[in-house]
Amino acid sequence: MISVNPDSLTERENYKFLTGSIIPRPIALVTTKSPIGTINVAPFSFFNIVSSNPPMISISVQRKEGVSKDTARNAIQTGEFVVHITDEDNVADANQTAKELPPEKSELGLTSFTVTDSDVVSVQGLLQAKVRFECILEKAIPLAGTVDKPGCDLLIGKIVRYHIKPDIYHNGRIDQHGLKPVARLAGQTYTKLGELFEFVRP
Repeated sequence: MISVNPDSLTERENYKFLTGSIIPRPIALVTTKSPIGTINVAPFSFFNIVSSNPPMISISVQRKEGVSKDTARNAIQTGEFVVHITDEDNVADANQTAKELPPEKSELGLTSFTVTDSDVVSVQGLLQAKVRFECILEKAIPLAGTVDKPGCDLLIGKIVRYHIKPDIYHNGRIDQHGLKPVARLAGQTYTKLGELFEFVRP
């Protein structure tokens, strides 16, 4: 085995090691609304489940030179966001939203996404997503970096409404083949669902 001290690596080298090892990673496509009403859309692969009771998810939004990105800033200021599952049908548009734009400009214009009103939160969702979660911000935690320049904002969202396309929802379960989720690997590489197998838990 090769042993490496992460303290000896640069931030970019640690990023490459982590994103090449912790794979595949689901991709949260997140919409937020700025205080002036601009809809921001951005994808994040540092994303997972926190709890099922109540249902909560986490998204880590990396900062740039200690400055929060639009998604984290909007979520913290408004207390709301919507998370969509990235799939084979929307991943090309999701990728376009990764482009850095000024806070007053929406990424929607770079895509074919259309928005739809939410039931509980004021932030609109994306109609093309097969699964989306309306969330209220449970907690935002600045982490890593230094006190003056944190490295990321960890957003914990409590899900207050699920939206699921009817044709992939059967007997309370999501049809994974119908959802066709995609995940991030390292660099610019993505993956689809591959061969599946099961184990009975002991």
